[in-house]
Amino acid sequence: MIKKRKIVIALILIMFFIALVPLFALKNAEFGGSDDAGSQMVEQIRGEEYEPWFHPVLETMIGGELPGEVESLFFCIQTGIGVGIFAFCMGRLVERSKWEKKRD
Repeated sequence: MIKKRKIVIALILIMFFIALVPLFALKNAEFGGSDDAGSQMVEQIRGEEYEPWFHPVLETMIGGELPGEVESLFFCIQTGIGVGIFAFCMGRLVERSKWEKKRD
């Protein structure tokens, strides 16, 4: 039990280390979205302004761009749903293996 606890603590520390090191190692770095980088690259290659093929449905409905907080909320909701599905599937796999061990 203590060995597992040490492994979990070590993995959590490694996770934080991986997440925080780039913030301090990359001084003066600009963090932008891939959409902006892609449209800038298209403009460089084609030499004309990039015009998207379509506009987001919610932006069309409200007649403008969504506030950053709402976009963050939608992203967090998507992330939560994805993590919930992943955790549910992993839990089912673990429980299935426990039931199979009990049956044998």
